Amino acid sequence: MSEPLRAADILARRLHDEGCRHAFGMPGGEVLTLVDALERAGIAFTLAKHENCAGFMGEGVHHVDGAPAILVATVGPGAMNGVNVVANAAQDRVPLIVLTGCVDPDEAATYTHQVLDHRAVFAPITKASFTLTPGAAGVIADKAVAIATEGRAGPVHIDVPISVADAPGTAMEGRRAAPSPLIPADIVKARRWLAEASRPLLIVGLDVLHEGSAAEIAAFADSQGVPVITTYKAKGVIPEDHPLSLGAAGLSPKADAILLPLLRQADLILCAGYDPIEMRTGWRDPWDAAEQRVIDLHAAPNHHYMHQASLSLLAHSGETLRRLGEDGVRARWPDGGIREAQRALAEAFPTDEPWGPAAIVDTCRAVLPKDAIATVDSGAHRILLSQMWRCFAPRTLLQSSGLCTMGCAVPLAMGAKLASRERTVVSFSGDAGFLMVAGELATAAELGLNTIFVVFVDRSLALIELKQRQRQLPNAGVDFAGPDFAAIGRAFGGAGVTVSDRDGLRAALQEAMEAETFTVIGAVIDRQAYDGRI
Repeated sequence: MSEPLRAADILARRLHDEGCRHAFGMPGGEVLTLVDALERAGIAFTLAKHENCAGFMGEGVHHVDGAPAILVATVGPGAMNGVNVVANAAQDRVPLIVLTGCVDPDEAATYTHQVLDHRAVFAPITKASFTLTPGAAGVIADKAVAIATEGRAGPVHIDVPISVADAPGTAMEGRRAAPSPLIPADIVKARRWLAEASRPLLIVGLDVLHEGSAAEIAAFADSQGVPVITTYKAKGVIPEDHPLSLGAAGLSPKADAILLPLLRQADLILCAGYDPIEMRTGWRDPWDAAEQRVIDLHAAPNHHYMHQASLSLLAHSGETLRRLGEDGVRARWPDGGIREAQRALAEAFPTDEPWGPAAIVDTCRAVLPKDAIATVDSGAHRILLSQMWRCFAPRTLLQSSGLCTMGCAVPLAMGAKLASRERTVVSFSGDAGFLMVAGELATAAELGLNTIFVVFVDRSLALIELKQRQRQLPNAGVDFAGPDFAAIGRAFGGAGVTVSDRDGLRAALQEAMEAETFTVIGAVIDRQAYDGRI
């Protein structure tokens, strides 16, 4: 007769059933049973060098396989190290299962070492927080998965007391049925507005990724002749070389100067899975709500008040657009306004500079495969790259666009590469952001990843320094002496190259794609090289 399953086993098996195959973290004695249960269930545990990076590695895997990400952290300082990435998952709508070990309640009554209320810490930055119990292990596991993945995705926390992980647990009988995609009961008005529109625009946001609506977005745009603007996270839902693509918006004043006036010319605006958490303040009330028709297809009610709509449909974006697009198409944008906007965007972000940040982006895009997965850290280079880097499929440019946290690009790229070793994966970091997480190069070496890490080396917090100058403040706290990034790569067991021109970068990229280990490419540019670029 087999032994009863531990509560930790029941939790791990439910995550495996959901498609999870990787978990990341740094164990302490309080989570050893959890790690063992994950491994037994078929979920490989990877030791990271910091819990924050571990969570981003999990997110990188999620963007490849679609399963929830898993972060494992031990009691106290381990759990606290993960706060940033959990907050990021909340704002970037990532289904992240956060598993923390904790001291047993009876023990905590008289023992205070490393004891703190994890659930109180994580409650404001998660969709839900639970404490695992043996008798409800199966129910809690199923609830966690359901809450993390349904509606607008996000993180869910489970605190696991030491004795509970080892205790015989009770599995959930049967399985809760997932809800079917929501479709508005009556979309007659929306269909009529579309038929009457001559200048419709479609704004697409990150919720369509979770809903799996990329194919419907592209089909709707094609059949109806509707041009598409995406947020940074939604890049690639329509290939960015498509004649109806207007690229991405979010943080660039140069792009806003072209796209926002176009938005005000539209006689119908459709927002599909559009979550304005990615957008700068210029996108607050970007249209005339009293005069323009706006249809919002969203995964969650509008509690943000960044904008308002004429017609609000709490519905599945793909299924609703498929229904809307069933009627015939009429001529759209007869005055050529879309082509003019595309021309203006191309001129706003030129690719012909001999060397500099735009030249780095342009060279990498030209050399690396069309299906390469890129990740990008926060900073001036992210704004430029998010506008210039063309995506031809969704989830091929990964970044933190809601929280905009630094230090995400390196671990995101590692997770994506671990889950898709056959793909070329490239990370773009500023030098300051790279230094925050350089220790994870040891993890990349241990995993045998041949990820490419491109570092923009200008020895400055370029975006903050630019804002400092714009406010006519003295230079303070933004410049630093940069180390030899190529040497850092070699020290951790990879390859390292320093480049300062296009030819050198091309050669480094070609070698990196054939290398058996990771490569750090330090691309040296001038300070203030982003002036006039973003």
